[in-house]
Amino acid sequence: MKKILHIISSPRGEASISKKLGDTIIEKIKTKYPGSIVKERNLGIGHFPHLDELQIGSWSIPSENHSDEQAAAIKYSEEAIAEMQEADIYVIGAPFYNFAIPSTLKAYLDHIARPGITFRYNEEGKPEGYLKNKKAYIATASSGVYSEGEFQSFDFVSPYLKFLLGFLGISDVSIFRVEGLKIEGVKEIAFEKAVASVEID
Repeated sequence: MKKILHIISSPRGEASISKKLGDTIIEKIKTKYPGSIVKERNLGIGHFPHLDELQIGSWSIPSENHSDEQAAAIKYSEEAIAEMQEADIYVIGAPFYNFAIPSTLKAYLDHIARPGITFRYNEEGKPEGYLKNKKAYIATASSGVYSEGEFQSFDFVSPYLKFLLGFLGISDVSIFRVEGLKIEGVKEIAFEKAVASVEID
């Protein structure tokens, strides 16, 4: 049995292709690990605020010294980190928005990357992530093809997520793509091709 956290960043609800691919990945995980529990974090519904002075300031103050405003502000970060710590497997829906991840997902991850809690710099000045022994599956969707060819260098979704997750200690990352959704002759089989590529470690 595994604890799965499904992070949905598309605002398109059930019409979201990245969510549909994420759902497919989860079904395959549940087939391999019967009885697994899924928790859903839908960023299209519950928006995480972008970091501001109040958010960041609350991180460096002991909880017993928090003002009411700081206590309310830090809850976003604490809840996000707690669910990341609790999960064994992450399934992250990350559609391409102008070649990068949606701002909702970026804001969510900003609340998770906290020095001293999810990462630190060791005595040699090298980063060490604390979210270890986790597995991440990333479900992307894009109108073009970015896994190969002339537009591969325009993909800032998978490199960023792999780097940040690795920075936090999550080095086991698999990426599955529904791509070419606006390209004739490609879009017709894009989802089926993505589903066929999904393998669960």
